[in-house]
Parts: sequence; structure tokens; C-alpha cells
Amino acid sequence: MSAVTPSDLSRLSLNQETIKQWSLPELAEGCAKAGVPGVGLWRAPVQEYGVERAARLMRDAGLAVTSLCRGGFLTAVGGADRAAALADNRRAIDEAATLGTATLVLVSGGLPAGSRDLHAARERIADALAELAPYAAERGVRLAIEPLHPMFASDRCVVSTLDQALDLAERFPSDRVGVVVDTYHLWWDDRIADGIARAGDRIAAFQLADWITPLPAGVLLGRGQLGDGAVDFRRFRELVDATGYAGPIEVEIFNETLWSRDGAEVLAEVADRYVTHVLRS
Repeated sequence: MSAVTPSDLSRLSLNQETIKQWSLPELAEGCAKAGVPGVGLWRAPVQEYGVERAARLMRDAGLAVTSLCRGGFLTAVGGADRAAALADNRRAIDEAATLGTATLVLVSGGLPAGSRDLHAARERIADALAELAPYAAERGVRLAIEPLHPMFASDRCVVSTLDQALDLAERFPSDRVGVVVDTYHLWWDDRIADGIARAGDRIAAFQLADWITPLPAGVLLGRGQLGDGAVDFRRFRELVDATGYAGPIEVEIFNETLWSRDGAEVLAEVADRYVTHVLRS
């Protein structure tokens, strides 16, 4: 393993799903002990623990909450489904504000049942952003559109490329609506360098996971540990840094093998892989 110094980890954030086996108190204690200064949180475990209680826990541990995941699923055609989605996103914005994070990650949503109209679905996302962005801005939260790999377009996210995310985000002020650069979802795109340069100060979050094959059944849990797959992390980091982004670099890996291991061991490995493959390789 590489020699890891505190300065090496100054931008590192651990998304809690990477070590899903840890409770929130274990996450706070483990990150503080390892010198990892930030955490990305997910709504369901935070709600179960208590939002205000979770906020105090992270503050007391000296940890910054770098993002909250997730809002979104904004493609409903109308009526009660659309109203429910907007209401849930307002709750997510309130939760992000309570946790002290300025970034709410949005997974935009897939095609409604029976629909094949990707363009219309994306326009409904834009309409929802127009309603939600002022509410979020009043609470100091920026909405961050995350493009997901095209394999998720039908059921999870009709926004598949960084350019598509920017086409939506650029309809709004950059301090209200930004984008997420996630290596797992974007590593394959030959336009990614231009897209990151175009994103500029709209980059609200930078997330890392590797692409490994073969993908498992269900594909959602197919993210790899840094360095185990096809992603050139240093190139991504250099492209993002070149925009002026100096914020957290969040490791977000959904992987059942990692979840079956000792959490402290996984965190030490993440830190080592981060230094080796993101900072130095």
C-alpha cells in the first residue's frame, strides 16, 4: 500500500453506500479516525436515524456532508404522481439544508410506463427544475443533475450524458442548478473532456467508482473499487481540476463484495487506491 498522508486525503469524501455495512455512528467514527474529512449521505438511512440527529453527529465528528442523495425522479406525466415527486424533492431539499450540504444529487427518472418519448421526459425534468430551483436556492442548496450510464435510461435516468445534463442545467443560473461528474457513468464518453470544460463552475459534485466487467445481474451493484477496472481516474481528476473545481472528491461504490468486508479495512483500501490512482498514477 502507498504511504497516505493527511494532506493526500484533504479532498476525499466517502459516500456512505461504499461501506453500507456501517451505521451512521460507525461511519462518523471511522471517517474521523481515518482522517477522511467528508461524507456523502443517502436519504433513507438518514431519515431512519433522524435528520437533525444525523446533522449533529457529523458536525460533532468534524465531518463535512459533501452531498445528499437523492432527489429527482421527475419524469411523471402529471397529476398526483408529479405532485408527489415535487413534494418529495422539497423534503429532500429541506433535509440537505438541515445536514449542511449545498448539494442535492438528482437522479432524474426513467420513462413513464408505456412511454418511449425521451425528449418529452427531459422537458418534464426542466419544468420540475423550474419549480424546485427557487425553493432550493432559498435554503442554500444547489440541485445537481447526475447523468447515468445509458443502460439506466429506460427505468432510472433519461439523462445519459454530461452534455444532456448541461442542456438542462444551463437553463438556470449556475449557482442554482449544477451537474455531477461520476466516472462510473461517464468514463466511456469520447466527448467527456469537452463536456467537463463546458461544465465549468456548474460541477457540483465529482464522484468516483470503477467500471468492471462482467456486470452482475441487475447491474446496479456493478461498481468497482478504484483501480480494478477501465477508468482513468487521474485524467478525470485533471480535467475536473482544470475547470477550477477544488471541492470534494467522493468515492461512491455499490459493491456487495465490499459490503461483506470489514469496514475499516475497506476504508483504508479506498484511501490507498484514491492516492494511487486519482492523485499519483
